[in-house]
Order: sequence, then structure tokens, then C-alpha cells
Amino acid sequence: MVDSTVESIKQLPSSNLPLPTVFLEFLQKNCIDPSLYDLHDSIPRYIRIKRGNESYLQKIEAELKCNLQAVSWLPGFFAIPSYIHIASLSIYREGKIYGMDAASGAAVLALNVLPGDHVLDLCAAPGAKLCMLSDMLGDTGSLTGVDISRQRLAACRTMLQKYALGDHCRLFVADGTSFSLLPLRKNLNAKLCSGSEKSEYNQYVFKEWSSRRRWIERKNAKKTSIISGTSEPELIFYGRYSGIIGLSKCEIFDKRFEHENSDFGYDKVLVDAECTHDGSIKHVQKFEHWGWETLQRRLLDAQRMDNLMHLQLQLLTNGFKLLKDGGTLVYSTCSLTTAQNESILEQFLLKNKHAGLVEIDLAKDWPCKSGRIPKTLRFDPCTSKTSGLFVAKLVKRSKYENK
Repeated sequence: MVDSTVESIKQLPSSNLPLPTVFLEFLQKNCIDPSLYDLHDSIPRYIRIKRGNESYLQKIEAELKCNLQAVSWLPGFFAIPSYIHIASLSIYREGKIYGMDAASGAAVLALNVLPGDHVLDLCAAPGAKLCMLSDMLGDTGSLTGVDISRQRLAACRTMLQKYALGDHCRLFVADGTSFSLLPLRKNLNAKLCSGSEKSEYNQYVFKEWSSRRRWIERKNAKKTSIISGTSEPELIFYGRYSGIIGLSKCEIFDKRFEHENSDFGYDKVLVDAECTHDGSIKHVQKFEHWGWETLQRRLLDAQRMDNLMHLQLQLLTNGFKLLKDGGTLVYSTCSLTTAQNESILEQFLLKNKHAGLVEIDLAKDWPCKSGRIPKTLRFDPCTSKTSGLFVAKLVKRSKYENK
């Protein structure tokens, strides 16, 4: 008799990449074709040109030593051969271009950001989407970036400064599942500090942000962090037009009542949730060097998978809570599984009666497929020539509005 484990391994579909058995089993369980991972050489690298730098197209092509192929369905994006690396190029160092997968760009575009919008990026790292959002807002509205990792959010801060896109932005190290700070709208009157809050630091008025903060500011920030623990968001960056300058700490961290979100919440929220990243071929390829056992530990552990899907639902739920009535939320992951996408969405819609799934009008010309739920979209290496990405767009109906 043939051992059943050996037999099951023989029956697993294959890939030219040396994918480990445990990952092949993960793909089989989720009905994902392993041959998708053989397309890594045929998927182009994508770059986005920062607005206002279109005149540098010829210079960019000369330095890249290739022709830029405009992505017809995604303004500002260009495809280049996958073997080209942009990190050493002067046009990259000068902040004229940045790398970003076209599917990720589509998720941002689906938000339909308008001038004057107050936008929240609830899972901001590593920062490309944050930069695109800021670029789309221009000199209007506000952008709030949140991430639980201080190190990764600091990288977002570096990107905003490099591309000179941070004037209307503020960045908070915080847990996206519990973050509750609303945008600083002009018509919001901050509550006065109570007696217990009238400390020297609370009364400090924020001046223009600098990476070289005075010693007393660093000391006060550290003292506040120790007192508050990890529950209070940490403000690590704010632009000159972000509404922070001139306010005290208690005004910035004003915890408003949840019912005020309907009127004063964010106009647009992006929840590009943490996931297994199995839709990113380039990410999966890295485990050849990191070690496949690392993939099993980071992505495929059963307990971690349960925790991850719980996190995704919490992020989606909290992001939607922070929307104003009529506001729009885009939920996306770079996973190809239904468990992290359609299933999460179904659980959320079941519990949130004021959430409505809407068509992404711009997607009529996008090279993608419909998800298992109508009005949702799926990008994949074969169909889209991009990384895999799931995208769903939701609108927050007023509690007084009929379905």
C-alpha cells in the first residue's frame, strides 16, 4: 500500500518555482492554480510618475534604457521590464517616480478621491498608496496614515518627505482596529482640557514639524508614551497644512463620541489589510532566499491564519465606523483566497446593515475579473499582468436612509 501522505504529495499540482509542499497544499485548499507563479518573468514592473513630472518622460526613458509603456487604464502608470531595478536611478532618488503595482494603483483609484476630501489610509505601510493618495489630493483636504508598526510607518514618513507630498498629511502609530481620531475639520470645536488634562505637555502648542525635535519635546513625548502605554496613538509626522500646527495635544487627541462619525468622519477610507500576500509573486519568490520554513511560520500556521482573518474583519469594521454618512471605503488584500476576501466581506455585510456594496465605475476598462460576490473585482497575474489583488467598494448609508 502506498503511503497516503506520499500519494497526496504526488497529486498536488506543480510549479516551476520550487514551492514547498505545505504551500502547494495551501494553494490546493484555496483552489489557486500554482502555475500562476510561473509567470513571474512575464509580469512587468510598474512605476508611477509623480504629478508635474510628465515632462521628464524622455529623461526617464533614457536613464531606464527602455521605452515606457503607458498603462492605458491607469493614468500616470507605466510598465517597464521586470528585470529593471529603479532604486539606483537618479530619477528615483530625486522623487520623480516610485514603484507601485498597477493593481494597487487601481485600489486607490477606486476610492474616487476628490479635492477637499478627508482621507484615511488605515494600513498605510509601506507607503506607495499613501503617496498616491496625497498626490491625488494635491493642495486640498487632509490625509491620515495609520500603521501599527512604528518602523514601517517611519518609512512612510521618509517617502512623503522624499516626494514632497506630506504637507496635508499626518501619521499615527496606532492599532488600526481601535484607531478613533477623526479628521481635523474646521467646523469641529475641540473640547476644552479637563483639569486632569491640563499638564504642561497638553498645553504645548505644536509648531512646524522637524525631524530634529528639541530635547524637551523628545522628553515630553517619551514621558507621555510611558504614561499612556500603547493605547494612545503616537503622532510621528504632520505637514504644515495638516491642521496640527497651532493646536494643543488634547485638541489633536480629542476622543469624540461615536455618533459624531456620521457627520464629521472621513470622506474616504482605504483598508488595504494585512494578508498572506500569496497574490504577490515577487513576495513569494523572496522566500527562496529567506527560507521556505519562514513562509510556513509567517503565513501558513493555522493559528496565525485564524488571527489574521479576525484582524482583517476588525480593520474593515473599524474603517467603516470612521466613515461619515455617504462616505466611501475600499477594502483590498493581495491574497488570492476567498477566505481573506469574499468571506470577510460577507461577514461584515451581515453585521453592518448600513453598508452598501457598490460598483466601481472606473473598472469598466480594467483587465480584471469579477469576484465571487457581484461588484467585487479580482486582479491576477494571468488576467491582469499584475500581482493578485481583491478590491471591494462600500458606501456608508445614513441610518435614516432606506435600503
